[in-house]
Amino acid sequence: MTHELETRLAVISEFLEASAEQVDSADLLSSQQFTVLAESGLYGAFAPTSIGGLELDLGVVCTVVEQLASACLTTTFVWIQHFRLLAALLDPAAPEGIRQLLPLAVSGQVKGGVALGGLLPGPPLLKAIETKDGWRLNGDAPWVSGWGIVDVLFVTARHSDDTVVSFVIDAVDQTGIKVTPHRLSAMNASSTVQLAFNECHIPKSRYVGSQPYAPGIERPEGLRVNGSLALGIARRCCELLSPTSLDDELRRCRDDLNSFETTDIAVARARAAELAVRASHALAISRGSRSAIEGDIAERTTREAALLLVFASRPAIKDALLDLMIKDS
Repeated sequence: MTHELETRLAVISEFLEASAEQVDSADLLSSQQFTVLAESGLYGAFAPTSIGGLELDLGVVCTVVEQLASACLTTTFVWIQHFRLLAALLDPAAPEGIRQLLPLAVSGQVKGGVALGGLLPGPPLLKAIETKDGWRLNGDAPWVSGWGIVDVLFVTARHSDDTVVSFVIDAVDQTGIKVTPHRLSAMNASSTVQLAFNECHIPKSRYVGSQPYAPGIERPEGLRVNGSLALGIARRCCELLSPTSLDDELRRCRDDLNSFETTDIAVARARAAELAVRASHALAISRGSRSAIEGDIAERTTREAALLLVFASRPAIKDALLDLMIKDS
């Protein structure tokens, strides 16, 4: 990481940390949170410098996510949803019409979210039927964050038993989509909703591509980036408690996640999430009775750590977490 980026991150982290308590009690994140990220080039984190991106490698991206999640988990969580859109637009195989969004996505003028109903294991939650003039979507995307914040959604739907298709659609109220808000125990300002699609028409121009459906299979790079959210919570606790043995555990968890190409990423993710929960409870104990007061940093951190046990998770991570927390006698 360059000195210039370190300096920018320090300023952003200070800004996000100062507003984190206010964010925790809000119903919707302020646009200013994301303006700061966009002005620093972070919406184009891994895009080439030739098109205005920062061209950060995966290791640096994960470090950035961890640092920002430590400052404000909610803002960071919504921001990294954009990465799926950015990756799709950077793919040379993406249709030219869709790739025209790339400069706007790199600059943060167009912010992306995800609705990944087509990738979830089990029976298809969201189905796509091809028509003469595009596609029709029917079904649910149960967890979509950033509604009212992001501009477009990267949507996946099951086209057949073995094929997933993807689209980029406008993230606005429209015919064929019913929006149901979720009230979350933490990160509520992420504006997370359920989208129900009923004969929702998607023009051909919004089609991105198709891929084989492989239940439980996901790019390990994405799982690694999401792991930085739990590391950020653990890091926050370590900085407030330091020095303790948790510092060494945090380093080990980070090393395990960074070794995702040769280790079980699901187990590494589970260990990071479990550490975040344990560290947050240690922080609460250290702060005493004030940690029981709503809005205290330990109270908020404990709720956020608990939410990360199930958010940005997968069945294999869930199984590994249960193995960690429920020991056979």
